[in-house]
Amino acid sequence: MPRNPMAKLPVIILLLLQIPLILLSSCSKEQQTAPIKVRSDIDPSMSADNIDVLFSDSGKIEARLTAPLLHQYSGQNPRMEFPKGFKLYTYDSILRVQSTISAMYGIRYEFRDFMDARGNVVVRNELKNEQLNTEHLIWDVKSHRIYNSDPIKVTTPGKVLYGNDLESDEGFTRYSFKNPTGVMRVRKDSL
Repeated sequence: MPRNPMAKLPVIILLLLQIPLILLSSCSKEQQTAPIKVRSDIDPSMSADNIDVLFSDSGKIEARLTAPLLHQYSGQNPRMEFPKGFKLYTYDSILRVQSTISAMYGIRYEFRDFMDARGNVVVRNELKNEQLNTEHLIWDVKSHRIYNSDPIKVTTPGKVLYGNDLESDEGFTRYSFKNPTGVMRVRKDSL
């Protein structure tokens, strides 16, 4: 017996009527939108973990910078921020570590070409075995000078000096500061 195609029509109509009901019942009147984050000057344009960068000039390695975290910002005030600290190594012509600078926080301003280091700042002249400790230090990259106006401690073989208003070359080989106090060994024949 041939089947009547019209017998299936009520079932098809019922199924077609249920589809819009199912779709409409899952809709709500509240619109939900995904949050859109617009990047601004206060957001980093790039971040990197565990950086290790070599700086060279004409193929000669001059410095190495390591940091657990780097944020780079662009815009009107481009800068590199090291919120978890950094360590900078400078090298002499035969690749011996000449000096190191480390701190708990650092920021390098590109247009002003200087770096601001804060929190347990340590500068070491590895060749002379001398060390500077302070809480704040400015490194002027263009003039190759480091300076501050905060209290400092300078440790050398045979003496520990305290003072403030430091000015030095970036290798911490020639430096001066104000209001020196401390203890130093003096040979009897030099008095």
